[in-house]
Amino acid sequence: MEAGEAIGEAELEAAVNGRMCIVSRKSLPADALIRFVLGPDGAVVADLRRRLPGRGAHVEARRETVELAVRRNLFARALKASVKAPTELGAEVDGLLARHALGALGLARKAGELVTGSAKVEAALRSGRALALVQAKEASPDGLRKVAALCRGGEIEVLRPFTSGEMDLALGGVNVVHAAVLAGHAGAAALKRLEALTTYRGASPGDEFDGRGPLPVQEAEAE
Repeated sequence: MEAGEAIGEAELEAAVNGRMCIVSRKSLPADALIRFVLGPDGAVVADLRRRLPGRGAHVEARRETVELAVRRNLFARALKASVKAPTELGAEVDGLLARHALGALGLARKAGELVTGSAKVEAALRSGRALALVQAKEASPDGLRKVAALCRGGEIEVLRPFTSGEMDLALGGVNVVHAAVLAGHAGAAALKRLEALTTYRGASPGDEFDGRGPLPVQEAEAE
């Protein structure tokens, strides 16, 4: 049976109140799902912190799955409301996740658990204090490879979800290209947000492009 076909009330209740994706009907960990509720204006909104009141519907935390739920009009049945989710809901969630991740990076910097600048970043990577390396999308291939080479063969995560301009605004710097997220409560929280955004956009641990790892071979050769 394809996802999107009619389901029984018991299964629907499990999807709404439990931890089941309304698209795949698979039970998933809470961190792998996004909860959606009806906002005050009757619109479908993402409840990333899972704190908003009211009936909720869970969708696997991937943009393609959210967009599939919109196309199949699954929110109306799950939320038991005459509502049609906006076609741009997938993009709206991406924006929310990006803002949360950038905000978490800013908090990590204030807590002394994030450093920028090549010298400080390289020192953090060599010392073993770094949890992850964040690099701007438009950074030069040579610069990316040089710094990423210090990540001990994948032991330290490498993520490229933002432009330099986005990192500048979040971190209060100018032309921020590299940032090292350091161990600590704020650093771990920032890494969790970054991973959530990366996964939502379609990447996963071990990917070599589109948010993680070094540039693809063809792009590097073009330089």
